[in-house]
Amino acid sequence: MVHQHGDEHHIPNEHKRHRPGAWLPADHRVQHEWLGRQVEHVDKHGAKDLIPVLQEFKELIEGNTRIYMYFTEMWEEVPRRAPYDKDPTGKRQIRNYKHMLNMLNHVFTKAPEWTDAAAGVGMVGVPMVAIFDYAMGTPSGHAAFLDPDVNKMLKKVLNEWGKYLKSPESAHVLGHDSEGWFGDSATKDIMSVANAPLKTSHKFEDMFVCDPQAKHYGYKSWDDFFTRPLREGARPVASSEDDSIIANACESKVYNVERDCKLRDRFWIKGQPYSVLDMLGHDALAHKFSGATIYQAFLSALSYHRWHTPVSGKIVRAFVRDGTYFSEPLFEAGIDAAGQKDGDIDVKSISDAQGYLTALATRAVIFIEADNKDIGLMAFIGVGMDEVSTCEITVKEGDHIKKGDELGMFHFGGSSHCLLFRKGVKVDGFPDVGRADNVPVRSQVAVVKSG
Repeated sequence: MVHQHGDEHHIPNEHKRHRPGAWLPADHRVQHEWLGRQVEHVDKHGAKDLIPVLQEFKELIEGNTRIYMYFTEMWEEVPRRAPYDKDPTGKRQIRNYKHMLNMLNHVFTKAPEWTDAAAGVGMVGVPMVAIFDYAMGTPSGHAAFLDPDVNKMLKKVLNEWGKYLKSPESAHVLGHDSEGWFGDSATKDIMSVANAPLKTSHKFEDMFVCDPQAKHYGYKSWDDFFTRPLREGARPVASSEDDSIIANACESKVYNVERDCKLRDRFWIKGQPYSVLDMLGHDALAHKFSGATIYQAFLSALSYHRWHTPVSGKIVRAFVRDGTYFSEPLFEAGIDAAGQKDGDIDVKSISDAQGYLTALATRAVIFIEADNKDIGLMAFIGVGMDEVSTCEITVKEGDHIKKGDELGMFHFGGSSHCLLFRKGVKVDGFPDVGRADNVPVRSQVAVVKSG
């Protein structure tokens, strides 16, 4: 995993969580400590009038019997056992949907901050996931976050927060203090992740387009910082004139490589097989990818978040398919030592369940007709996870692009991506699953052989 500042300290097993991409800290106590401070603030100062979009959310919950049941029961279904029953201070945190809305009302007044807490471990900041965390893993929470009406409402909520994250007011977290993104711990971690793939020793200003003499390094908002572009030359294009070399589309860590994928499969089961037709949004071109080879990798919380084309070619189709925002799979119960079901839900967090998310989450789908005839039609999918409310495509259908050119970007939040190659394309040489560092964007990710 990507280590955040302080993750190297000893974490007791009962508090340790595997967090691909480090969107939440490995030490679960840190998330609880952060959320506990937010709860304490809300409880101490009392509920404020909800902002209009959260008032609309409240009216949806209370005005729809089905959704009211989900949002009432999900908090009651959180297991009454460790580690779900208590935070490190011994207090339950989010108590019901009204408390949830008051918490959202509070966190929406500020941009995600870098938090130095609990033995120095930084919480990168996905506040909505921290609030929904346990409820997402309950039967009612699972149903709620798959519900189309709930997801339409969540899109409105996230879009409203996105407006704030693009405003100058959101830049207040880009300071040099312990909760600022240019503080010592945050900068150290960002550059550790950025330098690791190529074993470089760049400073922030060497790697990213910015003005170190300006306030907030010249970034006008939180989103401006999050989508920061790379400096030319920081990530060279692999074999720019050789169309048999596939370039990496995102600065990312390998999640999976799977071949001969079915057009339709049971992506919600424990193995999370890919379901190509669902991944590609049932587009007419999806049927050409029966038996596809799929490469998937996820983006670190501290990484570069723009996408680049893996091949030179023509943009055939490009669209965003709306989907879920906080759905995670519930797999079958575990088996105890006596061979009986233990009653626990086997919950995979959003970042652990990326195969599942390729078919359900909001995602950008781009079909590219490669100049190399041995590749032909291929597809890129940018998968929004957690708080990602915008997958922005910056190319349009009919454009001819050169390998390494920008395709688009993620706006705030956890994210994953896939490359799909049709059956018969001889593509190989993918990076090993489990490799420690990110694969650099625009570097070689695979090779296609002729014939």
